[in-house]
Amino acid sequence: LLGVGNQDEVICQSMTFSASANPVVYQGAVPVFIDSELDTWNMSPEHLEIAIKQRLSKGKKVKAIIVVHLYGMPAKMKEICLIAEKYEIPVIEDAAEALGSSHYGKKMGTFSQFAIISFNGNKIITTSGGGALICQNEKDAEKARFLATQARDPAPHYQHSHIGYNYRLSNICAGIGRGQLMVLDERVARRREIFNRYKEALQHYSGITFQPESIGMFSNRWLTSMLIDPDVTHYNITQEQIRNILEAENIETRPLWKPLHLQPVFKDAPYYGEGISEELFNKGICLPSGSNMNLSDIRRIISKITYLFK
Repeated sequence: LLGVGNQDEVICQSMTFSASANPVVYQGAVPVFIDSELDTWNMSPEHLEIAIKQRLSKGKKVKAIIVVHLYGMPAKMKEICLIAEKYEIPVIEDAAEALGSSHYGKKMGTFSQFAIISFNGNKIITTSGGGALICQNEKDAEKARFLATQARDPAPHYQHSHIGYNYRLSNICAGIGRGQLMVLDERVARRREIFNRYKEALQHYSGITFQPESIGMFSNRWLTSMLIDPDVTHYNITQEQIRNILEAENIETRPLWKPLHLQPVFKDAPYYGEGISEELFNKGICLPSGSNMNLSDIRRIISKITYLFK
């Protein structure tokens, strides 16, 4: 929809799932990765502007900026949008994990020209797969629907003037999703309650910190994510030790996203930063956060972690 094509450049947050950057490559374009900042763990506005200036100095025109609201935490959209406006670059919000999150009351996914939300099986509400595209005008929405349904021309026979895609969500899945929207607020409240229980129980241990929530930001706390600093913890405990001890109890956790500029498939892509995303990856872990967890589940997980620290 933004006309990204062969050898164009698209700026993308490095700390995210590969699905944020793969569409750049689908279009034959080049992803340019930006480091995180510590306030939100999301795209650094400082390194974003450095990257834009350096790409311009090399004769490159950035066609779009893809910013991610990691684990439901809003990125610094005010700063990022001001930079994008300054250089006349459209912004896409990857709000896959951020349904129900907001910044000073404005919902994530509404700050940019386009935004996406995921309804994958592990999200706050789910249709089992697929997602939604948020557009700012009906013209873009109509074109998106056209492309997502095999780009069929308005003719009585099958006629195609454009290459299309089979990206539509089925009516059954869409109906399930619309029904679940009714309980979105209580799902968000539940995720935040789970996060607060983890934080209250574990924040007193040296070396444990949680993803911060800055003034004006409201995270849906899709996943409770924390950092373990082995240089500060007793007995030099690492996030990998916590992951292993929980795995032995059949409790699934996972590290934070491995930064995309460290992924083999993107090893040749430009990167701008100072290693914050690597540090987060090396120290971070996501704890079980499903809305249907009960108090016994949460206490069991906390007890296994505290046992290690004691």
